[in-house]
Parts: sequence; structure tokens; C-alpha cells
Amino acid sequence: MGSVTSELPSHRTPLNDTAETGLKIVVVGGFGVGKTTLVRSVSEIRPLNTEEVMTQAGVGVDETSAVASKTTTTVAFDFGRISLNDRMVLYLFGAPGQERFWFLWDRLFSGTLGAVVLVDTRRMDDSWYAIDRLEHHRTPFVVAVNRFDDDTARYSLDEIRQALALPGHVPMVDCDARVRQSGKDVLITLVNHLHDMAIAEETTP
Repeated sequence: MGSVTSELPSHRTPLNDTAETGLKIVVVGGFGVGKTTLVRSVSEIRPLNTEEVMTQAGVGVDETSAVASKTTTTVAFDFGRISLNDRMVLYLFGAPGQERFWFLWDRLFSGTLGAVVLVDTRRMDDSWYAIDRLEHHRTPFVVAVNRFDDDTARYSLDEIRQALALPGHVPMVDCDARVRQSGKDVLITLVNHLHDMAIAEETTP
């Protein structure tokens, strides 16, 4: 796997006939952090999603105080696809964030090459479970801080790293899940991280 430095395709195209390597990537994080938005913004196909309108049944079950404007929720997973080059394709799976759907995560992690943990600094505690499960499965990951317009604190990446007790080797980047190029940059960061890890393993005696 070569290091990814060029832009991912910006147009929506069918899968190239020469594609031979599919890499499974999972996007995880708390409820309402922007996972569905990220998958939608970068996918080169019309993404599969399982968004449903939130109803009274979720009252008292899902914590919505910090995302009062949210009217839909993912009830299974999101799926999208993006080609890195003629031969390499990323298959993106967005996991539901509510605690009642966490039982799906371990199965979703099966066969996953790497993951993106989306973080909302207004609700950083919601990130703990995702990080814990990825570390448990020894799945490489990067942390992407989704900057919301009403986030007035604007913590620095170093402050967020300290709050999440993340080791220095875990890449962390800012992003706006609504912006396609920003989402691409997150995925490129992850693939380059996986590449660096593979090279390090090859050169370790």
C-alpha cells in the first residue's frame, strides 16, 4: 500500500474494473457527532443509510440535549465507497452512536483495516467507548475533531488529545464532516497512518 498524497476523486463514478483491493473502514463516535454526514460527503456512490425519524420512543433513552436540532438517527449503519486510485477502494461503514446499538460495533469491526473516531468537543465523554473498543480490538484509528459552528470553546488539538488520554502515535486532525475535501483529508490521514504502521512492522527485527 503506497502513501496517499493526491486528492481522492471528486466526481461520482462507477467502480473501476481494475479495482482489486477493498479496504474496510469504520467511522465511529457518539450520537449526533456527524458520522452519517461524513460518509455522505465523501462517498462517490449514493450512500446506503438507515436514517429514521426520531420518535417519542427514544425519549429518555437517547441523550439529545446537546443535539436538540437533530430529527433523525441511524438505526443500523451507513455505507459508502470512495476510490483511492484505480486499484484501491475504501468501503466506509458508519456505526450508530447510541448506547443501545453498541452491540453492533464488535461485529462491524470484524475485518476492519482501520477506523475514524469522530469527536464533538462539546461532548467528549461520548468518545470514550469508541476508543476503548478500537483499542480492545487492536484496530488502528485516527481521531477527527468535527468542528461545529456553535462550538465556542475551540479547544486545541493538544488539549483534546490530553483530555482523551490519546498516545502521541495516534493521528488527530480537525475536520468539517459537511465538507467533502475535509472528509477526504481525514481518510488520507488514516490510510497514511496505516501505511506507516505497515512499514514500521516490516522494518522491525
